[in-house]
Amino acid sequence: MTLDTLVMQVFSGFSLFSVLVLMALGLTIVFGLMGVINMAHGELMAMGSYATYVTSVVFQRYFPELMGWYFIIGIGVAFLVTFAFGFLLERCFIRFMYNRPLDTLLATWGLSLVLQQLFRQVFGPKEVSVPTVQWLQGAWKVSEGLELPLNRIFIIGLTFVIAAAVFVFLYRSRWGLRIRAVTQNRAMAGAAGINTARVDSVTFALGCGLAGIAGSSFTMLASTGPVSGQQYLVDTFIVVVFGGVESLLGTFLSAFAIGQTQISLEYLTTGSMAKAITLLVVIVLLFFRPNGLFATKVRR
Repeated sequence: MTLDTLVMQVFSGFSLFSVLVLMALGLTIVFGLMGVINMAHGELMAMGSYATYVTSVVFQRYFPELMGWYFIIGIGVAFLVTFAFGFLLERCFIRFMYNRPLDTLLATWGLSLVLQQLFRQVFGPKEVSVPTVQWLQGAWKVSEGLELPLNRIFIIGLTFVIAAAVFVFLYRSRWGLRIRAVTQNRAMAGAAGINTARVDSVTFALGCGLAGIAGSSFTMLASTGPVSGQQYLVDTFIVVVFGGVESLLGTFLSAFAIGQTQISLEYLTTGSMAKAITLLVVIVLLFFRPNGLFATKVRR
Protein backbone atom coordinates (compact mmCIF):
# COMPACT_ATOMS: atom_id res chain seq x y z
CA MET A 1 0.00 0.00 0.00
CA THR A 2 1.45 3.35 -1.07
CA LEU A 3 1.37 6.46 1.10
CA ASP A 4 -1.24 8.08 -1.16
CA THR A 5 -3.47 5.02 -0.86
CA LEU A 6 -3.07 5.01 2.91
CA VAL A 7 -3.98 8.69 3.16
CA MET A 8 -7.02 8.13 0.94
CA GLN A 9 -8.15 5.23 3.13
CA VAL A 10 -7.84 7.36 6.26
CA PHE A 11 -9.71 10.18 4.54
CA SER A 12 -12.48 7.79 3.49
CA GLY A 13 -12.67 6.64 7.09
CA PHE A 14 -13.09 10.25 8.16
CA SER A 15 -15.93 10.64 5.64
CA LEU A 16 -17.80 7.71 7.17
CA PHE A 17 -16.85 8.99 10.62
CA SER A 18 -18.47 12.37 9.88
CA VAL A 19 -21.86 10.84 9.02
CA LEU A 20 -21.72 8.47 11.98
CA VAL A 21 -20.83 11.26 14.40
CA LEU A 22 -23.59 13.57 13.22
CA MET A 23 -26.11 10.74 13.48
CA ALA A 24 -24.73 9.44 16.75
CA LEU A 25 -24.66 12.84 18.47
CA GLY A 26 -28.42 13.07 18.10
CA LEU A 27 -28.89 9.47 19.17
CA THR A 28 -26.59 9.96 22.15
CA ILE A 29 -28.90 12.71 23.37
CA VAL A 30 -32.13 10.83 22.64
CA PHE A 31 -31.03 7.32 23.61
CA GLY A 32 -28.14 8.02 25.94
CA LEU A 33 -29.48 10.94 27.95
CA MET A 34 -33.22 10.26 27.73
CA GLY A 35 -33.28 6.48 27.44
CA VAL A 36 -35.58 6.57 24.40
CA ILE A 37 -34.94 3.91 21.76
CA ASN A 38 -35.88 5.88 18.66
CA MET A 39 -36.04 3.50 15.71
CA ALA A 40 -37.20 6.40 13.51
CA HIS A 41 -33.89 8.23 13.93
CA GLY A 42 -32.82 7.16 10.45
CA GLU A 43 -36.00 8.61 8.96
CA LEU A 44 -35.25 11.91 10.70
CA MET A 45 -31.94 11.86 8.87
CA ALA A 46 -33.82 11.26 5.61
CA MET A 47 -36.18 14.10 6.52
CA GLY A 48 -33.19 16.41 6.81
CA SER A 49 -31.95 15.22 3.43
CA TYR A 50 -35.31 15.86 1.80
CA ALA A 51 -35.52 19.28 3.46
CA THR A 52 -32.18 20.15 1.86
CA TYR A 53 -33.42 18.79 -1.47
CA VAL A 54 -36.55 20.95 -1.29
CA THR A 55 -34.38 23.95 -0.43
CA SER A 56 -32.25 23.32 -3.52
CA VAL A 57 -35.36 23.08 -5.72
CA VAL A 58 -36.73 26.35 -4.32
CA PHE A 59 -33.43 28.12 -4.91
CA GLN A 60 -33.12 26.71 -8.43
CA ARG A 61 -36.61 27.88 -9.31
CA TYR A 62 -36.90 31.22 -7.53
CA PHE A 63 -33.39 32.32 -6.53
CA PRO A 64 -30.97 30.92 -9.13
CA GLU A 65 -28.51 33.74 -8.52
CA LEU A 66 -28.13 32.56 -4.90
CA MET A 67 -27.57 28.88 -5.64
CA GLY A 68 -24.09 29.13 -4.18
CA TRP A 69 -25.62 29.56 -0.73
CA TYR A 70 -28.48 27.09 -0.84
CA PHE A 71 -26.58 24.33 0.95
CA ILE A 72 -25.71 26.49 3.96
CA ILE A 73 -29.34 27.56 4.21
CA GLY A 74 -30.42 23.97 3.60
CA ILE A 75 -28.49 22.84 6.67
CA GLY A 76 -30.39 25.37 8.77
CA VAL A 77 -33.71 24.38 7.20
CA ALA A 78 -33.01 20.70 7.83
CA PHE A 79 -32.24 21.40 11.48
CA LEU A 80 -35.35 23.55 11.99
CA VAL A 81 -37.68 21.08 10.26
CA THR A 82 -36.45 18.05 12.19
CA PHE A 83 -36.20 20.03 15.44
CA ALA A 84 -39.83 21.14 15.11
CA PHE A 85 -40.94 17.64 14.15
CA GLY A 86 -39.07 16.16 17.10
CA PHE A 87 -40.56 18.71 19.48
CA LEU A 88 -44.11 17.90 18.36
CA LEU A 89 -43.35 14.17 18.36
CA GLU A 90 -42.18 14.29 21.96
CA ARG A 91 -45.12 16.42 23.06
CA CYS A 92 -47.78 14.33 21.36
CA PHE A 93 -46.32 10.84 21.35
CA ILE A 94 -43.02 10.01 23.05
CA ARG A 95 -43.73 11.55 26.46
CA PHE A 96 -46.44 8.99 27.11
CA MET A 97 -43.97 6.13 26.68
CA TYR A 98 -41.13 7.03 29.01
CA ASN A 99 -39.89 4.07 31.08
CA ARG A 100 -41.55 1.72 28.58
CA PRO A 101 -38.60 0.82 26.33
CA LEU A 102 -40.27 -2.02 24.45
CA ASP A 103 -43.35 0.06 23.67
CA THR A 104 -41.16 2.96 22.58
CA LEU A 105 -39.11 0.70 20.32
CA LEU A 106 -42.18 -0.76 18.62
CA ALA A 107 -43.95 2.59 18.33
CA THR A 108 -40.97 4.40 16.80
CA TRP A 109 -40.36 1.46 14.47
CA GLY A 110 -43.94 1.82 13.28
CA LEU A 111 -43.38 5.55 12.91
CA SER A 112 -40.32 4.86 10.76
CA LEU A 113 -42.44 2.77 8.40
CA VAL A 114 -45.06 5.52 8.21
CA LEU A 115 -42.40 8.12 7.41
CA GLN A 116 -40.85 5.91 4.75
CA GLN A 117 -44.21 5.55 3.04
CA LEU A 118 -44.81 9.29 3.37
CA PHE A 119 -41.48 9.98 1.67
CA ARG A 120 -42.46 7.61 -1.15
CA GLN A 121 -45.79 9.36 -1.61
CA VAL A 122 -44.34 12.87 -1.62
CA PHE A 123 -40.97 12.43 -3.33
CA GLY A 124 -41.42 9.13 -5.14
CA PRO A 125 -39.65 5.80 -4.70
CA LYS A 126 -36.56 6.86 -6.65
CA GLU A 127 -33.61 8.51 -5.01
CA VAL A 128 -33.14 12.24 -5.39
CA SER A 129 -29.95 14.23 -5.36
CA VAL A 130 -28.94 17.84 -4.92
CA PRO A 131 -26.48 19.82 -7.04
CA THR A 132 -23.07 20.42 -5.54
CA VAL A 133 -22.49 24.11 -4.97
CA GLN A 134 -19.69 25.59 -7.01
CA TRP A 135 -17.36 26.23 -4.09
CA LEU A 136 -17.53 22.55 -3.11
CA GLN A 137 -16.84 21.19 -6.57
CA GLY A 138 -13.48 19.74 -7.44
CA ALA A 139 -10.78 18.46 -5.16
CA TRP A 140 -7.75 19.57 -3.22
CA LYS A 141 -4.70 18.20 -4.98
CA VAL A 142 -2.34 17.08 -2.24
CA SER A 143 0.11 15.33 -4.53
CA GLU A 144 0.31 13.98 -8.05
CA GLY A 145 -1.64 10.86 -7.16
CA LEU A 146 -3.80 12.14 -4.30
CA GLU A 147 -6.84 14.40 -4.52
CA LEU A 148 -9.30 14.98 -1.67
CA PRO A 149 -12.86 16.01 -2.65
CA LEU A 150 -13.77 19.44 -1.31
CA ASN A 151 -17.32 18.42 -0.39
CA ARG A 152 -16.04 15.68 1.89
CA ILE A 153 -13.50 18.02 3.47
CA PHE A 154 -16.34 20.45 4.18
CA ILE A 155 -18.51 17.73 5.76
CA ILE A 156 -15.64 16.61 7.99
CA GLY A 157 -15.05 20.20 9.08
CA LEU A 158 -18.78 20.69 9.68
CA THR A 159 -18.78 17.60 11.88
CA PHE A 160 -16.14 19.04 14.19
CA VAL A 161 -17.97 22.38 14.34
CA ILE A 162 -21.30 20.72 15.22
CA ALA A 163 -19.64 18.47 17.79
CA ALA A 164 -18.00 21.48 19.43
CA ALA A 165 -21.32 23.37 19.41
CA VAL A 166 -23.11 20.45 21.06
CA PHE A 167 -20.39 20.24 23.71
CA VAL A 168 -20.64 23.96 24.45
CA PHE A 169 -24.43 23.75 24.58
CA LEU A 170 -24.46 20.82 27.00
CA TYR A 171 -21.59 21.89 29.24
CA ARG A 172 -21.42 25.68 28.99
CA SER A 173 -25.05 26.83 28.77
CA ARG A 174 -27.95 27.04 31.20
CA TRP A 175 -30.06 24.74 29.06
CA GLY A 176 -27.26 22.22 29.00
CA LEU A 177 -27.06 22.41 32.78
CA ARG A 178 -30.78 21.71 33.00
CA ILE A 179 -30.51 18.77 30.63
CA ARG A 180 -27.67 17.23 32.61
CA ALA A 181 -29.48 17.84 35.88
CA VAL A 182 -32.62 16.08 34.65
CA THR A 183 -30.50 13.25 33.28
CA GLN A 184 -28.62 12.69 36.52
CA ASN A 185 -31.50 13.08 38.96
CA ARG A 186 -34.94 13.93 37.57
CA ALA A 187 -36.69 14.16 40.94
CA MET A 188 -34.11 16.50 42.42
CA ALA A 189 -34.07 18.64 39.27
CA GLY A 190 -37.84 18.99 39.43
CA ALA A 191 -37.65 19.88 43.11
CA ALA A 192 -35.12 22.59 42.25
CA GLY A 193 -37.66 24.25 39.96
CA ILE A 194 -36.58 22.88 36.58
CA ASN A 195 -39.46 22.21 34.20
CA THR A 196 -38.52 18.62 33.40
CA ALA A 197 -41.27 18.21 30.79
CA ARG A 198 -39.96 21.17 28.79
CA VAL A 199 -36.40 19.91 29.14
CA ASP A 200 -37.51 16.54 27.76
CA SER A 201 -39.13 18.20 24.75
CA VAL A 202 -36.12 20.38 23.95
CA THR A 203 -33.67 17.52 24.47
CA PHE A 204 -35.56 15.17 22.18
CA ALA A 205 -36.01 17.92 19.59
CA LEU A 206 -32.29 18.71 19.70
CA GLY A 207 -31.43 15.08 19.03
CA CYS A 208 -33.83 15.06 16.09
CA GLY A 209 -32.37 18.32 14.79
CA LEU A 210 -28.87 16.85 14.81
CA ALA A 211 -30.17 13.92 12.77
CA GLY A 212 -31.51 16.49 10.30
CA ILE A 213 -28.07 18.07 9.99
CA ALA A 214 -26.63 14.60 9.37
CA GLY A 215 -29.17 14.12 6.60
CA SER A 216 -28.33 17.48 5.06
CA SER A 217 -24.64 16.56 5.06
CA PHE A 218 -25.47 13.18 3.57
CA THR A 219 -26.81 14.87 0.42
CA MET A 220 -23.26 15.95 -0.42
CA LEU A 221 -22.06 12.36 -0.27
CA ALA A 222 -24.88 10.36 -1.87
CA SER A 223 -28.41 10.54 -3.20
CA THR A 224 -31.41 10.27 -0.88
CA GLY A 225 -34.21 7.72 -0.93
CA PRO A 226 -37.07 6.76 1.39
CA VAL A 227 -34.91 4.20 3.22
CA SER A 228 -31.57 6.02 3.12
CA GLY A 229 -31.60 6.64 6.86
CA GLN A 230 -31.95 2.95 7.67
CA GLN A 231 -28.55 2.29 6.12
CA TYR A 232 -26.85 4.07 9.01
CA LEU A 233 -29.25 3.34 11.88
CA VAL A 234 -27.64 0.10 13.06
CA ASP A 235 -24.13 1.54 12.76
CA THR A 236 -25.24 4.59 14.73
CA PHE A 237 -26.64 2.50 17.57
CA ILE A 238 -23.39 0.54 17.63
CA VAL A 239 -21.40 3.78 17.85
CA VAL A 240 -23.49 5.05 20.77
CA VAL A 241 -23.45 1.79 22.73
CA PHE A 242 -19.77 1.12 22.07
CA GLY A 243 -18.75 4.62 23.09
CA GLY A 244 -20.92 4.71 26.20
CA VAL A 245 -24.53 5.83 26.01
CA GLU A 246 -24.08 9.04 28.02
CA SER A 247 -20.65 10.05 26.74
CA LEU A 248 -20.10 12.55 23.93
CA LEU A 249 -16.37 11.83 23.95
CA GLY A 250 -17.08 8.12 23.76
CA THR A 251 -19.41 8.69 20.81
CA PHE A 252 -16.76 10.72 19.02
CA LEU A 253 -13.96 8.20 19.54
CA SER A 254 -16.22 5.24 18.86
CA ALA A 255 -17.34 6.71 15.52
CA PHE A 256 -13.72 7.32 14.56
CA ALA A 257 -12.64 3.79 15.49
CA ILE A 258 -15.58 2.11 13.76
CA GLY A 259 -15.32 4.30 10.66
CA GLN A 260 -11.60 3.69 10.21
CA THR A 261 -11.90 -0.03 10.96
CA GLN A 262 -14.75 -0.54 8.52
CA ILE A 263 -13.10 1.38 5.68
CA SER A 264 -9.80 -0.43 6.22
CA LEU A 265 -11.50 -3.81 6.17
CA GLU A 266 -13.44 -2.87 3.03
CA TYR A 267 -10.08 -2.32 1.33
CA LEU A 268 -9.03 -5.86 2.26
CA THR A 269 -12.38 -7.66 1.95
CA THR A 270 -15.91 -6.81 0.82
CA GLY A 271 -18.28 -4.21 2.26
CA SER A 272 -20.60 -6.74 3.90
CA MET A 273 -17.70 -8.73 5.34
CA ALA A 274 -16.14 -5.54 6.70
CA LYS A 275 -19.36 -4.68 8.52
CA ALA A 276 -19.63 -8.20 9.92
CA ILE A 277 -16.04 -8.20 11.21
CA THR A 278 -16.46 -4.72 12.70
CA LEU A 279 -19.62 -5.81 14.50
CA LEU A 280 -17.88 -8.93 15.79
CA VAL A 281 -14.99 -6.86 17.17
CA VAL A 282 -17.44 -4.49 18.88
CA ILE A 283 -19.33 -7.42 20.44
CA VAL A 284 -16.10 -8.89 21.81
CA LEU A 285 -15.02 -5.54 23.28
CA LEU A 286 -18.45 -4.97 24.82
CA PHE A 287 -18.13 -8.36 26.49
CA PHE A 288 -15.23 -6.93 28.50
CA ARG A 289 -16.68 -3.41 28.80
CA PRO A 290 -20.47 -3.83 28.72
CA ASN A 291 -21.10 -0.16 29.52
CA GLY A 292 -19.00 1.05 26.61
CA LEU A 293 -15.65 2.75 26.40
CA PHE A 294 -16.61 5.76 28.50
CA ALA A 295 -19.42 4.81 30.87
CA THR A 296 -21.02 7.57 32.93
CA LYS A 297 -22.75 6.94 36.23
CA VAL A 298 -26.31 8.25 36.11
CA ARG A 299 -28.99 8.24 38.81
CA ARG A 300 -32.51 7.86 37.42
